[in-house]
Amino acid sequence: MWASLDAVWEMPAEKRIFGAVLLFSWTVYLWETFLAQRQRRIYKTTTRVPPELGQIMDSETFEKSRLYQLDKSTFSFWSGLYSEIEGTLILLFGGIPYLWRLSGRFCGYAGFGTEYEITQSLVFLLLATLFSALTGLPWSLYNTFVIEEKHGFNQQTLGFFMKDAVKKFIVTQCILLPVSSLLLYIIKIGGDYFFIYAWLFTLVVSLVLVTIYADYIAPLFDKFTPLPEGKLKQEIEVMAKSIDFPLTKVYVVEGSKRSSHSNAYFYGFFKNKRIVLFDTLLEEYSVLNKDILEESGMEPRKDGEGDSEEIKAKVKNKKQGCKNEEVLAVLGHELGHWKLGHTVKNIIISQMNSFLCFFLFAVLIGRKELFAAFGFYNSQPTLIGLLIIFQFIFSPYNEVLSFCLTVLSRRFEFQADAFAKKLGKAKDLYSALIKLNKDNLGFPVSDWLFSMWHYSHPPLLERLQALESSKQD
Repeated sequence: MWASLDAVWEMPAEKRIFGAVLLFSWTVYLWETFLAQRQRRIYKTTTRVPPELGQIMDSETFEKSRLYQLDKSTFSFWSGLYSEIEGTLILLFGGIPYLWRLSGRFCGYAGFGTEYEITQSLVFLLLATLFSALTGLPWSLYNTFVIEEKHGFNQQTLGFFMKDAVKKFIVTQCILLPVSSLLLYIIKIGGDYFFIYAWLFTLVVSLVLVTIYADYIAPLFDKFTPLPEGKLKQEIEVMAKSIDFPLTKVYVVEGSKRSSHSNAYFYGFFKNKRIVLFDTLLEEYSVLNKDILEESGMEPRKDGEGDSEEIKAKVKNKKQGCKNEEVLAVLGHELGHWKLGHTVKNIIISQMNSFLCFFLFAVLIGRKELFAAFGFYNSQPTLIGLLIIFQFIFSPYNEVLSFCLTVLSRRFEFQADAFAKKLGKAKDLYSALIKLNKDNLGFPVSDWLFSMWHYSHPPLLERLQALESSKQD
């Protein structure tokens, strides 16, 4: 054994680095696969509603969610295996240096020599993202039109899906290429303290993107309409005012064009906050609910009086969306994140991490053995350095950080639930969480190790137990 270890240390530094990167990548993959199999065993063996969930989940919904999660876990296994093998083959057969040389040839055809490194870097990025989009397309198609379709979530046509994919690729390039070129330029001219300027630049870019995303980028894909005047809007405004949330607008986004999954979020800085509600979150807007009523050939009265028993049954059994009181409870939770400073804390953590990574990048960028490990023996392009150091060298650190952020996120979720309780929304949040779990076919039983490593939100039962005392009050 000692002889084999000595042989490893006698290897050139670049071979040790390359071997360590591959070993860690497969170690993480095997660990993730082990966790996924533990959770898959839960899906397979838990075929009946546990007694503690008997009051909140019926057997039919439980079985639907179990089968949905089983299909998703099977898909995740094969797509994850493909991704790991693809990444390994790219490294083993020199895919990165090959793509860099190919980018250089394309630049040469256009009259740009090797001195135009930034131009070559942009061509490299374009080709790399195009390759990623094309190899990921079959998996995305299968997930959308087989798994999501099978379980009643997909609302897209193939034409809409492809148009959306092309649009996303174009928008991504319109943001990625200019930002990358400016970042590379700053690193080139920044001198000894380039890492400070690079960090400040990425900070500004991230703040700008967060600011303009919902107003200028998201509307390219989804329709946003102001929430009509009425009781719900008034109550949202009253709740926002009660906690000094500077609300300016409330939108409803037509998420049902793609999926029947539901969501809600807020965005904006300083005194310009907006709330966005997915139409699938609201009973009155849910396309699925409207379809149920249209199939009955009748529209129920608002007060419910005079409706036939059939109509009342259909309305009672509507699958999707929350009542106004439950929507307010969900928003109370989301606004709790703002009031408790979770959003600001996450930004601070993100930027501290970004600064640290750029500092370490500045320390490591001069190490030629890092470039040699990935096939770059005669040149050290800045973009390749960013790719090698941020994606491969930092991967152990990134795994630890990801786990810590997951733990912190669960803590924040409990705190936001507790904030909604203080607003008097415990009972409505309790019922909303059950409805959202049902609408999204979430499986309420989880392996403790899988949950600890992966769940950024606490399991449903834990959240309900935390709300239970206030609900009863």
